[in-house]
Amino acid sequence: MTRIDAHHHLWDLSAIEYPWLNAQGVERFFGNPTPIQRNYLLDEFSADAAAHGFGKSVHIQVGAADAWDEAQWVQSVADATPQWPMMQVVFSDLTAPDLEAQLDQFQTLSTVRGVRQIIGRAPGEDAQTGTNDLLQSQAFLNGLKLAGARGLSFDLQLIPELMPQMGKIAAQASDTKIALCHAGSPHDRSPAGLRAYALALKHLSELENVTCKLSGLGMFDHEWRVDTIKPVIEICLDQFGADRCMFGSNFPVDMLYSDYTKLAQSYFEIVPSDMQAAVFSEVAEAFYFG
Repeated sequence: MTRIDAHHHLWDLSAIEYPWLNAQGVERFFGNPTPIQRNYLLDEFSADAAAHGFGKSVHIQVGAADAWDEAQWVQSVADATPQWPMMQVVFSDLTAPDLEAQLDQFQTLSTVRGVRQIIGRAPGEDAQTGTNDLLQSQAFLNGLKLAGARGLSFDLQLIPELMPQMGKIAAQASDTKIALCHAGSPHDRSPAGLRAYALALKHLSELENVTCKLSGLGMFDHEWRVDTIKPVIEICLDQFGADRCMFGSNFPVDMLYSDYTKLAQSYFEIVPSDMQAAVFSEVAEAFYFG
């Protein structure tokens, strides 16, 4: 079984401009990005991942100044390394008047499988960016439906407080495959916070077109251990089932909190053995490579 990392990033700071990554002295919701303000290329990522049985991956857009430039660069990386199959999810504004033309262009690239437009990162940043307003937009719903009609999936990043509203939207776009990034970003890991998260998550887990990524759990738990991330993973496996959950490292962002060995081995310990083929390979294969 070839394992698949269904959520990671790469960047070459000499090739593509990433305004958020190049900003100096700016603390983000996930911490201080200084240690990752350097090139992070496929050779480094694939060496770490391959050591734990991974041999394919999915690159997720990561805030480039020009989404088309980023998508072309990722395509060039994939073309140059056929021994490491890699698909990609690109950024596209689903509310844009020229959305059809944007998607036409992206779909000329053989690695493009989906789009992502972040709805929520963390309560503090969301209050500043206004990305939550997408949930009020008919154009966003229309764009979500259009993506699905064109065979593209949607990577959904938001926080638990937005799940009830997003569930109503996702239900109206039932033909669009949706990947819930970072297990829905449960930022409150207290017992009460986890109970609220589990209730909110049902608004998405009850929809057959939504699949859950077990990724990015270090962003709100920088000192995480197996016992602190295990409750989140168990909630997701319970609600979605192994056939709608897939692993993602969120490297190099989650590199701020652990190395790949600690991350992979922790997941192998938490995910029951009879679920591992699905979570580490089969679900991502069908979702992004099928």
